[in-house]
Amino acid sequence: SVTVKPNSRKESVEPEGGGSYVVRVNAPPIEGRANERVIELLAEALGIRKSAIELVAGHRGRKKVFQIRR
Repeated sequence: SVTVKPNSRKESVEPEGGGSYVVRVNAPPIEGRANERVIELLAEALGIRKSAIELVAGHRGRKKVFQIRR
């Protein structure tokens, strides 16, 4: 699970414990731009392809659940 903080000054992926993360993105939460940026940052931080990450819950909220396929 991921907690997203859009419109942040600094982008980061921070582990929160228990497999959760806090992801700060500078993209606005408009037309899915923040969600796309979260996927890009998670892929970079985890060393996997963007196509291996799928948003399964929380499309419009700050709390999101992603499925990762390897």
